[in-house]
Amino acid sequence: MTSKIIFSSNKLGVITDDQLQEMLNKFNLGRLISSRNTEQGVMKQTRFVYSTEGEFVFKGNPLYPGQLIEEKFFVEELYKRTNVNVPIPYFLDDTDDIFGWSYSIMPRLPGEHLNSKRLSSNLNRKDKFNIAGLIAETLLEFHSWKASQYGDLDTKDLTIRPFEESYVSWLYNRIRYWLNDAKKYSRITTEDVEWVEALLENARSTFQALSSPTYVMGDFKPGNFLVSGESNKFHISGVFDFTNTYFGDPISDLIKMITIYIDNDEIEVAKHLLSHYLDGSVEKEDYKQRLQIHMLHQRILDWGCAKAIGMVTWNDDLAFSEWAARYTDTVANLID
Repeated sequence: MTSKIIFSSNKLGVITDDQLQEMLNKFNLGRLISSRNTEQGVMKQTRFVYSTEGEFVFKGNPLYPGQLIEEKFFVEELYKRTNVNVPIPYFLDDTDDIFGWSYSIMPRLPGEHLNSKRLSSNLNRKDKFNIAGLIAETLLEFHSWKASQYGDLDTKDLTIRPFEESYVSWLYNRIRYWLNDAKKYSRITTEDVEWVEALLENARSTFQALSSPTYVMGDFKPGNFLVSGESNKFHISGVFDFTNTYFGDPISDLIKMITIYIDNDEIEVAKHLLSHYLDGSVEKEDYKQRLQIHMLHQRILDWGCAKAIGMVTWNDDLAFSEWAARYTDTVANLID
């Protein structure tokens, strides 16, 4: 369920102060002072709520049945299993009495997004390397959670529901599905498909050899974590939004940050992130091919989305394989 790709959202709509106060009353969270929309909530499901008891994040109108149940589960498990700061306590009202749909409310975590104007404009080269190392350490904390099988959460009994057939089949079918979907909005040539299939086939045995199902956040990016402190004393002060979580190959969690570094021509920072992560990892399987396939997966999603909404930010004359190869080649070359 969490591993499904969702591009649309159920927005909060009009929320009244009376409703917010009723919610605060339900959890003894004080008297409402004010509320406002969050800046980086892409799905428009969240709102900051300020009360006499503190600052909170309100999240509602779930994208699918069980979304908030599983997010609560993962927040509470990560709180117990890791040292990463997550939004705890995570209050959940699974009724529709107040808003017409279920919702959650949790503490607002401290810090700034890495891509905030103030923070990003004041980072020097040393700061960027330092934060990349902190990201690696945070992901290593997450990835210390091992499971008995590959799959996602079944919210009915809070157990892992195995992927059909195998993890590699799930991943490869997903890649092919979204490549085919991209044909609706862009030109995907026979050569593009052959290039993708060649990458998949070359990496198949590597993925088939994987044997350690690991917690995967699924959406580790600047919008979902916060940084606090000043130069030389930064720390990751919070991570949130666990809607895309499942148990699979952990290094897929590095891809979104590596992509950002590549796009910003910060290859050395990307290399530092990866090397710091690999130095701390207990697993020593073939990383290059795995990174390439996870990068391919993300590039297909990004290509299809950009083409569908008309937000292409690259040379639109490039064929998909030509455009994506820059990333798959670069990520492989980050490993010496």
